Amino acid sequence: MPRPRALLTALAGAGIAVLLGCSPGDSAADESATAPGAASPATGRAGPVRETPSDTTAPASTPAQPTPRQTSARSQPAQLTIPAIGLKNLRVIPYEGTTDDWPGTRIQNRGVAASPYGERGGVGPGEVGNYLVTAHRLSSGGPLRELPALDEGDRVLVTSGGTVYEYEITDTRKTSFRSARSLAEQRAAVPGFPGKRPTQAMITISTCATPEDNAAGNYWRDDRGNPEHRIDKIGVLASAQTAARTP
Repeated sequence: MPRPRALLTALAGAGIAVLLGCSPGDSAADESATAPGAASPATGRAGPVRETPSDTTAPASTPAQPTPRQTSARSQPAQLTIPAIGLKNLRVIPYEGTTDDWPGTRIQNRGVAASPYGERGGVGPGEVGNYLVTAHRLSSGGPLRELPALDEGDRVLVTSGGTVYEYEITDTRKTSFRSARSLAEQRAAVPGFPGKRPTQAMITISTCATPEDNAAGNYWRDDRGNPEHRIDKIGVLASAQTAARTP
C-alpha cells in the first residue's frame, strides 16, 4: 500500500485537486460573518461567491439566488416640511430609543427633530407602522411652535433617501407624560391603539403643550423639563415619489 505522501504526490501528478480546508471571510459592513452568496444586512448586496473545485463526475449544481435586502430607512436622516405652518426642511435625526428620552431630548436641544426607532420606538419614513417625530415648541428655536395649528387634511412632507413621502393629517391627540397608558398609545404602531397590528404607514408629530399646561395652572415637569402634556398630530401616508434633483 502506498504511503500517504506518495499518494498525495500521485494524485497531484494526475491533475486531481486535493481540498484541505477553507475559512469564511468577514463582512466589514455588519462586523459579522457573511456566508458566500448571502445578502449583506448593511448593504443588501450579495457577497462574492467562491468557487469550490468539484469532482468532474458530479453534476453541476445551480447556486440559490439570494434575496436582496433593502437598507432600513429608519437609520437615515430625513427632512420635514409642513407648508401649512411655514416649516421647511427641518432636519430629523433618527436614533434607537423612545420618544423624549434623554438621547432624544439632547437631539431636540440642538434645534432639530428626533425620531426614535427600534423595540421602544417607531419605524422609518414610508414604512408600515408609526413614524415618530418630536421637536421643541418653545426652546432651541422652537421649530414646532405652530404645530397645534395644523388641521386635518394638511400635508406633511418627509424627504429621505431620495424619496418624498407625503402624509395627510387625520387626527390630533394629547399625550400625558404622567400616564403610562397615554404614552403607550402615543408610541403604538397604530397611534392610540397599543397592540393593534399596523396595516398602513402613519406619522406622529409631537411637541410640548407648555403654554396650554401653564394656562391651566399645571406646572409639573419631568426630570428633562418636559411638561405633562404633548400635542400630537397624526397622519396617514398618501403618496411617495422620487425627490426632484436640485440643478
